[in-house]
Amino acid sequence: MQVNSWMNFSKFLKPNKSMSIDFEIRIAAINWLNDQIKIHGDVLPRVLLRKGFEFRGMRIPLVSPQGIFKPKQMELPLSITTSPNSPYDDSFDYQDNLLYKYRGTDPAHRDNVGLRNVMKKELPLIYFHGMVPGRYLAIFPVYIIGDSPGSLTFTVAADDKELLTESSAPKVEDSAGRRSYITTQVKQRLHQRGFRERVLAAYRSQCSFCELKHERLLDAAHIVPDDQPEGIPTVNNGLALCKIHHAAFDQYIIGVTPDYQLKIRTDILQEIDGSMLRHGIQELHDHNLILPKSKTAWPDRDLLDWRYNKFRTAG
Repeated sequence: MQVNSWMNFSKFLKPNKSMSIDFEIRIAAINWLNDQIKIHGDVLPRVLLRKGFEFRGMRIPLVSPQGIFKPKQMELPLSITTSPNSPYDDSFDYQDNLLYKYRGTDPAHRDNVGLRNVMKKELPLIYFHGMVPGRYLAIFPVYIIGDSPGSLTFTVAADDKELLTESSAPKVEDSAGRRSYITTQVKQRLHQRGFRERVLAAYRSQCSFCELKHERLLDAAHIVPDDQPEGIPTVNNGLALCKIHHAAFDQYIIGVTPDYQLKIRTDILQEIDGSMLRHGIQELHDHNLILPKSKTAWPDRDLLDWRYNKFRTAG
């Protein structure tokens, strides 16, 4: 099994005559999401999810204001959502399974009953996790594997999309271990993507060195790497950088002073190469970093100082 098998979109599921309409819509939703992720990446705009897709002349949305969502054409819920500003305390347990809060406090609420029936029938769901307002990471398939009325939570695990059968959940002996492994990868992915989305939002989706605004070409770079104790995934430890400037920053070709000024390494300044080196890197020397509008999101000066000292000793 591949580490990122839940994100492997090379195979599409096909409905057949023996499927219920409910399950056909689930497959159609997954196939549609595959297409959208190829176009937009795995963090999708809510407006797109709310509009949804067409199925047999019917419009099928994938989200609603409620976290547990069942399109009117279906028997049971299709998706669960954690919004960026959710009042519910969705979290992970010690096995890295998602703990998804009930709708309200009544275990008999129809939405909670719906998820309970999804669990009994071992049906796949789609999970949307809000990264920043209006943008959601799509994770699928996920399964309800536990129900705790005492804590008002469902336990949710991700699984390998390519093991979906024509009728129900994957029937594999090691499903518990496989799902635990994949869900752990999902948790890590949530943290990584959350950092990226918060940093890009702070910098208005542009490179802080060159102002490039093509979002698919932008990364969130750590000032202090995440393998260091200080390398926490906060906006103040991040810079929005295009991919070439991210690589140059990571290789200490470009540094940023604690006063938010860009510096190019001396040996690189003396090189003679093509126009990319001259215009894309060398001409940035002594330029100012493009900062977020909100001062609370500006890079931490102490973290920049730590990084700049590394830059000065490089090369």
